[in-house]
Formats: sequence, C-alpha cells, structure tokens
Amino acid sequence: MQQAPLMPKATAVWLVENTSLSFDQIADFCKLHPLEVKGIADGEVAAGIKGFDPVSNGQLTREELEKAQGDPEYRLKLAQSKVKLPEVKPTKKGPRYTPVSRRQDRPNAILWLLRNHPELKDAQIMRLVGTTKSTIQQIRERTHWNSASLSPLDPVTLGLCSQMDLDFEVQRAAKDKPQVQPDGGQTLLPAEVTTAPEPVRETFAPSEPRKPAPAEEEIDVDSVFAKLKQLKRPAQGEDE
Repeated sequence: MQQAPLMPKATAVWLVENTSLSFDQIADFCKLHPLEVKGIADGEVAAGIKGFDPVSNGQLTREELEKAQGDPEYRLKLAQSKVKLPEVKPTKKGPRYTPVSRRQDRPNAILWLLRNHPELKDAQIMRLVGTTKSTIQQIRERTHWNSASLSPLDPVTLGLCSQMDLDFEVQRAAKDKPQVQPDGGQTLLPAEVTTAPEPVRETFAPSEPRKPAPAEEEIDVDSVFAKLKQLKRPAQGEDE
C-alpha cells in the first residue's frame, strides 16, 4: 500500500480544481474518503485550504496525471522521490521529564503509588513519575531525608502523569501478578441439585401388620351356670 502524499487535503483541493479526475481517483491517491473529496468539491470541506500542486513538487508526474484523466478506472501512483532520506533510528525512551515546580511533589506521589498500588514494579513507578530506583527504595524503607513530612498524593492530581498512563501500568502489573489458586473449600451446589423438586416424605410411620387375634375359647354353658349357682348359695345363707 503506497503512502499518502504530503499535505493530502491541500493536494486534493488542487486536483479537484485543476483536473478532471473522479472523486474515487482523488480519494485513492490522497488516502481520503470519496465523500470527503465530494465535500471539498462542494466547498463544505477544506474551505480555507490553498491547493498544493503535486506535479511541481515531484510527487506526481505529468504523464501519470494525463493517463489517469483518460482512464477513470486507473489509479494514480505516487512518484518515487530521487532524494533518499536517512533512516530514522528508533531512540530509546528516556525517563519522564518532570517540571521543576513539580519535582518536590514526586516523593508524595511515590508514597501514594506504594500504598495504593503495591503491585507496581520500581521500573513502572520510575516511568510514571520520573524518579530513580534509589529514591523509591528510600521511601519504601522510610529512610528518605523527608520521610516525616511526606503525605501520599495522587500523581494524576499533581500532574506528574496521566490517568491513562497510570491505568495502563496497573493493568500490566495485574497481568504479571500470579493468579491465586482457588481453595478447596465449600462450593455452591449445581443448579440441577438446588432446583430439583424435594422428594415426598411419609409423615406417618408404616403401620405394622396386625397380628391375628387368638381364637376365642369355646364357652361351656353348663360350667357357667354351675359357677353362678355356687355364688348364689353363699349369698342365700347369709340372708337366713
């Protein structure tokens, strides 16, 4: 994918005003949206921008421009620059610069970070507030020369770092922190067990089978009357 030309909106303004290219061709060359190019043509977008000629500054050849005007489906190609620019070597990011007026607040910010975010490493605190490892160690061990008068203050409130930088370092520290293994204590029962209907319990104990009553002995009528007569005789003797 080719790069966009220098000053893409100004280039699009010049192409709209001085060529018969379609909106899609200009949008593809300048890496803009076709509706944005249409807005430039209607005067709604880039109203105060002066057109920038890509042919005179060597970004587009005259032959390439004429070829694109003759074929609406053709896409312009950015001309190769004859001047080779040296490669920019990536420089190592140094410590954060802290204004002189805020440097006296750095120990308070370090103390706040140590208390509220103990999971942060020393290198992360150094990136946030622009301090040294020895200063962090002194504040942690309370050997700093001004430890007695230090008070924890939010570095974001002090303007030493942004909230996005602080959140980013906290999230990175949370990812590096080892996960706590869950203990083997009591756990919740599964839903199948808790939502299952309770079994119907018998409110009465099962009755024992009734034992058959012993067969009644046959009653002897003569012996009954004989006993009654014997009881009447002593009663009659007492009456006399």
